[in-house]
Amino acid sequence: MTGPLSGIRIFDMTRILAGPSCTQILGDLGADVIKIERPDSGDDTRRFAPPFLKDTDQKDTIESAYFTCANRNKRSMTLDINHPKGQILAKRLIAECDVFTDNFKTGGLAKYGLDYDSLKNDFPHLVYCSITGFGHTGPYAKRPGYDVLIQAMGGFMSVTGEPNGEPQKAGIPVSDLIAGMYAGLAINAALRHREVTGEGQFIDIGMLDTTAAILSIVGANYLATGVTPERIGNAHPNIVPYQSFPTADGDIILAVGNDGQFERFCNFAECPHLFTDERFATNADRVKNREILIPILREIILLKPSKFWLEGLEANNVSCGPINRLDQVFNDPQIKARGMNLHMEHPATGTRGVDMVASPIKLSKTPPSYRFPPPMLGQHTEEILREVIGASDREIAEWQAENVI
Repeated sequence: MTGPLSGIRIFDMTRILAGPSCTQILGDLGADVIKIERPDSGDDTRRFAPPFLKDTDQKDTIESAYFTCANRNKRSMTLDINHPKGQILAKRLIAECDVFTDNFKTGGLAKYGLDYDSLKNDFPHLVYCSITGFGHTGPYAKRPGYDVLIQAMGGFMSVTGEPNGEPQKAGIPVSDLIAGMYAGLAINAALRHREVTGEGQFIDIGMLDTTAAILSIVGANYLATGVTPERIGNAHPNIVPYQSFPTADGDIILAVGNDGQFERFCNFAECPHLFTDERFATNADRVKNREILIPILREIILLKPSKFWLEGLEANNVSCGPINRLDQVFNDPQIKARGMNLHMEHPATGTRGVDMVASPIKLSKTPPSYRFPPPMLGQHTEEILREVIGASDREIAEWQAENVI
């Protein structure tokens, strides 16, 4: 057994990021992910470059770094679903799969006979997960969805950025990634239901829905009060002080989560009068008077270097930390100790291999495994056809001659 999802086979028609990030999670957990790609071009992200992976001579390969972030533990098969024989072949493969995933626009697979309504009667066991920008219902259902568009429409950008600045997107494609995570969770729930009942089902994941779902405390604050939140930079709407501060030689994050931590901070910073000041005695007081308190704290923290604050506050059990660049992240002893740096061999890079971020999931009995690096386009087409449907050499040659695969 190579993971808790060993024995689960996925017919994966997703591309770009939301869908592939979902199926990579499932692949890491042992699922056999068959990545269906267009002949000659493949997943769009193969061309989202530079940067490209480098070979042993430091020359660019044809493989983009972008593609590697969401496509390990998959086998790539090329298939032209525009071709009638491609549609027939797809259904032969689907018959041997447990899960179908796609992120075509709503209704986009119907013309190929590969939408849920076309498949559910022939394959009642199938768990079918569709990831779209806006879901399959509602006035926006037919619209395409892109991460930055969803961040904007889902309210994320309205609460991100400095108070007097422009709305900002996150530095990572958070709407794509959270949709993929919710999709992976839903697929596992549907597989559990099938285990009990024998029934497959349709999963409708809309990126706007999942982005609204992670508005979390900001959404809760609005729903409780009716007050539209404003951008507050790196500060927290409900906790003070809980933000970045400049030091004498850099910046740190200070995350004072309770009144006890604030008292310890004040004692260490040699400003105990702040804790006894009735304006700042409790978190509710500090939230109410943040515009008075924060400038005072800025002046105090600016006097000493980051090392002074980080070491001293940690010793006093006050939550704080550095603001790391990515070179610092991947060389951080905690990241290394947790095994978050992953290196795999890759057919395009020779002995250089490829470096990736490992799965963060730690399971004591069935941990993630790393069986396949991100595949070359069509690398496993013949292998899959022989293994999954028992295709003969003659059949494969005919499909190749007719540009079906």
